[in-house]
Amino acid sequence: MSAGVFGKVSSRSAANPSRIFSLHVGDTYLEPLPAARAEAQFTADVPRLHNYSPTQGEPALIAAIVRKVARRSGVTLDPARVQVMPGATSAMGIVCAALVDAGDEVIIPAPFWPLIRGAVRARGATAVEVPIFSRLSEPGFDPVAAIAAAITERTSAIYLNMPNNPTGHVLPDRVLAGIAELAEKHALWIIADEAYEDIWFGSEAPPSVFARADMAGRTVTTHSVSKAYAMAGARVGYTHGPAQTQIMEIIRGVQTFYSYCAPRPMQFAAACALDQGDEWLTQMRAIYGRAARLSAEALEQPVPPGGTFLFFDMRPFMRRSETLTDILERCLEAGVMLTPGTACGTDFGTWARLCFTTVPEPELQEALKALRSVLFA
Repeated sequence: MSAGVFGKVSSRSAANPSRIFSLHVGDTYLEPLPAARAEAQFTADVPRLHNYSPTQGEPALIAAIVRKVARRSGVTLDPARVQVMPGATSAMGIVCAALVDAGDEVIIPAPFWPLIRGAVRARGATAVEVPIFSRLSEPGFDPVAAIAAAITERTSAIYLNMPNNPTGHVLPDRVLAGIAELAEKHALWIIADEAYEDIWFGSEAPPSVFARADMAGRTVTTHSVSKAYAMAGARVGYTHGPAQTQIMEIIRGVQTFYSYCAPRPMQFAAACALDQGDEWLTQMRAIYGRAARLSAEALEQPVPPGGTFLFFDMRPFMRRSETLTDILERCLEAGVMLTPGTACGTDFGTWARLCFTTVPEPELQEALKALRSVLFA
């Protein structure tokens, strides 16, 4: 988004912050499970609570991670292959630092989580954007062929984020099988981002890439407690990788150098969330699912199958000769801030992303009403 738009946001927020609905950021208004809140962690319960933790992570959290992954994905992790991270964003930078060299290319199915492109570029590598998730419903479109066409001798990895930020989509099994064949053929890493693994609105949880036998040996996976457990401020995530390589030792070394450890008090909070949060997750999905349906209905868009966003083309709502910045500024004038689609991919210069979980339902309805006054005027 242009500096001018952000300037307007700053000035409007300073003048009357209650009138800006910040639907551009992937966060939530929900509070975490009580046992997982910062105020529930006490030095009386954990001696030296505010000291450094072991660089791999607190044993209690690692044990909770192993239990959580077994329940969610049916995979029993070797605790030695788990690395606690200071949030999934840092984890992605650390994983890229371990797997990606300067001059490499990383294939990123688009649209994508906005920060992954920067994590790749920070390594001196090229983020190769391949429109995939926005084209899944196109007749005759072959995602595997599109990815295969993008592979070169410089390709070192494929990034897979499911449910996808920003569409909520999951790649079908046949597509994942095809990607697994490509990764095997070209000796590529799979960088799996499962930040939204527990936010789905159908009858079954989406599959985990690392749980597939054809991908397990070359997949490094990152999870987060930020999204599903409403703990974005805790800055705790975790990464695990295959036992057949030394990659987790390398990742642990990079993590130690960059950040040493995740915040110790919040590691204990995260362990509580993972161990005690299954019922909380069910309630969260019901709340978020309703917010997704309200948002989709208001803006006349398909309901996303998961995640916390609507991602939609703004062209039907644009005035003649209007740009994306122009219409986003009109939305801002109505009190709603959205993410420009270009943050999620170069090919999405007329799209926008809306997060429907940042405000409670009454405020969401007010924000949607304001958006409708702009888009359907």
